[in-house]
Amino acid sequence: MATVQIRLKKANKVYREGDMLKGVVAITSKGDLQHQGITLFVEGSVSLQLSAKSVGLFEAFYNSLKPIQLLDSSLELVKPGKIPGGTEIPFEFPLKPKQGKSLYETYHGVFVNIQYLVRCEVRRSLLAKDLVKQQEFIVQYKDPSLSQGLERKVVEFRVSPESLDNVKERESVPRFLVTGHLDSASCVITEPLTGELIVEHSAIPIKSIELQLIRVETCGCAEGYAKDATEIQNIQIAEGDVCRGLPIPIHMIFPRLFTCPTLATNNFKVEFEVNTVIVLQDDHLITENFPIKLTRF
Repeated sequence: MATVQIRLKKANKVYREGDMLKGVVAITSKGDLQHQGITLFVEGSVSLQLSAKSVGLFEAFYNSLKPIQLLDSSLELVKPGKIPGGTEIPFEFPLKPKQGKSLYETYHGVFVNIQYLVRCEVRRSLLAKDLVKQQEFIVQYKDPSLSQGLERKVVEFRVSPESLDNVKERESVPRFLVTGHLDSASCVITEPLTGELIVEHSAIPIKSIELQLIRVETCGCAEGYAKDATEIQNIQIAEGDVCRGLPIPIHMIFPRLFTCPTLATNNFKVEFEVNTVIVLQDDHLITENFPIKLTRF
C-alpha cells in the first residue's frame, strides 16, 4: 500500500502573491515504487453559483458563472521510473497569477468561493491506481494600499418605531428607543467590530439582543446580477430585560475564511453588513442594518 502526503513549510499555510510555496511531497510504500511520473499542480480559482431563486432569470449568467482561474501551473517533480519507499521530494513554487489576473484572498462563501490548492499526482501503470493528494493553502493580501484612506468614523444610530422601514402599521409597533454607535463602519479584518448599544426605554420587556454578521454575495455580468445575503454568524450580546440606560458593549470578531476584505470585480462582489437585532418578549424583532467595509493592513 503506497500513500502520498504534501507538507508545506509554513505551519499556518498562509501565503501572499509573489511568495514561494515551499514544502515536500512524502511518498510511503513498503518497497520501491514504480511510477509513470510525479507532477505537482498549483491551482487557484473563483467558483460562482446562483441561488435557487436566481436560476433561469438570465441565460447570460451561465457563461459568466464558469470558474475564474487565477492560478494554474504544474511542475514535474520526478520523471517516470522507480523510487524507494519513504522518499521525500522537496518543491518550491512562485505564487504568480495568470496574466491579467490577481490573487484574491481565500474566501469560503455560499455563492462565491475563492480557493487555492496544491495537488500531487503519482501516475502509475494501468494495473495500479494513481496516487493523488491535495492540500489547501491560504492566500492573504500583501498590498497595504487596500487600507489606505481607511476612515474610522463613529457611526451613531437611533432606532425607534418612526425610524423603521417596511412597517405598514406603525401604530401596532411597541414604543421603544434604542441608541448607540459603532466605533467605525470601516474595519480591519484582524480587529474586532466594536461599539455600544443603549436601550433608553421599551414598552414591552426585552427577550434578547443579538449581533448578526451578514455576507452579501453578488454574481453576474452586464446583462444582470443576482444578489444574495446570508448569515455568517449570530452572537448574543444581552439576554433578558436589560437595564434601561445601561451601555451594552458591541464586540464581534470576524471569522477566518468566511470573511475577506470587501471585494468588487466585473463578475462578482463580496460585501458585508452587520445587523443589531432586539427580540421583544412578544417576539417583535427590531433590526438596524449597517453596511461595513472590511480591509487588511
